[in-house]
Amino acid sequence: LAGQRFLSRDGVELAWREIGDGWPVMLLHGLMGNGATMAGGALAQALAAGGYRVILPDLRGHGDSGRPHDPARYPPDILADDGLALIEHLGLDAYHLAGYSLGGKVVLQLLARGARPSHAVVGGQGLDALDAESERTNGHRRVLAALANGDAFEPGSAEESLAEWVKLSGLDPRAVGYVLNSFVATSRDALRRVPVPTLIVVGEADSRGATAGELAALLPNGRLVLVPGDHLTAPGGPEFSDAVLNFLA
Repeated sequence: LAGQRFLSRDGVELAWREIGDGWPVMLLHGLMGNGATMAGGALAQALAAGGYRVILPDLRGHGDSGRPHDPARYPPDILADDGLALIEHLGLDAYHLAGYSLGGKVVLQLLARGARPSHAVVGGQGLDALDAESERTNGHRRVLAALANGDAFEPGSAEESLAEWVKLSGLDPRAVGYVLNSFVATSRDALRRVPVPTLIVVGEADSRGATAGELAALLPNGRLVLVPGDHLTAPGGPEFSDAVLNFLA
C-alpha cells in the first residue's frame, strides 16, 4: 500500500495512504502507530468495505512522515496543524473525521480549532484527552528519552518491555518524544460550541471509559457507546466497527 506525500505548512514532508472509494473518512492512528498498520486493521477495512474512502495519515514523527530531530519542528499543537494542512491539501469539504487513542485526542483538538466534518469519531478516550498530558504520557516520555540517550532499563520492568516494543517497531524515540512535548490542552469552551455529531467509543475494560460519558456530555451532539475490550483489544472487535459504521450511516 504505497504512501503519498505532501509538504505541511512548515515544509516537513508528511505521508498518507488511502483505501476504498466513496465518502472520505480521515482516520488518525495512535501514539507509536502508523497509517499502514491502521489500514490493515478492522475499522479501516470495515469502512472501506462499507463504501468509504479511508484516508490514513502518518502523524509527524511516525511511519513514513518526516521525523526531524530538531525540537523546533514540533511546536505546540503541530499534529492539529498537520491535520488541517492535509484536509486543505486534499480539498476535503464534506468528510468524516475519526481517530483512536492519540488520534482521538487530535480529532478533539481539530474540532476545537474549527474543523467541521459531517461526523466525528473519538475512540479510546475519556475526559483526560483534553489535558496537555496525562500520567500515561509521562511514563512514555521517560522511556523514549532513555531510549534516545541509550540508557539501560531495569530488567523485567514495564519500562524495559515498552522499550523493547519501541525498538522492534522501528520507531524513532527522539522524534516521538518531541511529538509528546507538542501536546496542548483542548479548550472545553470551544468543544461546547462544536455542532458536529461526535461518537465517543471506548472499550468497557479501558480505564479511559470511566470519564468517556463526561467527554460525550461536553459536546452538544456527543454520543457514548461502550464496546467489549480494553484499550488495546476494543478497536479490533466487530462491535467497535459496527458502532462507527452505524453512527456514520
